Amino acid sequence: QVQLVESGGGLVQAGGPLRISCAASGRAFSTYAIGWFRQAPGKGREVVGFIRWSGATTYYADSVKGRFTISRDNAKNTVYLQMNSLKPEDTADYYCAARNYGSASDVGLSSSYDYWGQGTQVTVSS
Repeated sequence: QVQLVESGGGLVQAGGPLRISCAASGRAFSTYAIGWFRQAPGKGREVVGFIRWSGATTYYADSVKGRFTISRDNAKNTVYLQMNSLKPEDTADYYCAARNYGSASDVGLSSSYDYWGQGTQVTVSS
């Protein structure tokens, strides 16, 4: 069992940076891959990015590529989403999710993840 808690969300001006965190408790966190998702008001949940257990491989949605960076510190059981050059369209609730198994082709599939955090809200003002 893995419990995930996101933190660090808030209000930021367009163009600014923000880092949100996903802290995990439970066994064997370092063996889980982590996905970051977001859901804007009135829209469906979409994948933002993904990092493997080793941190060696990451994936980013085209909408955030070059602006967002995912990293993890397995010693601290924490995964980070560094968001730079934020845009009003980045406004959403952000969620982290963990999974043990999956393929590169389904990193964006919500149902492939076993555990979810409660989310943290990010609001980007124009």
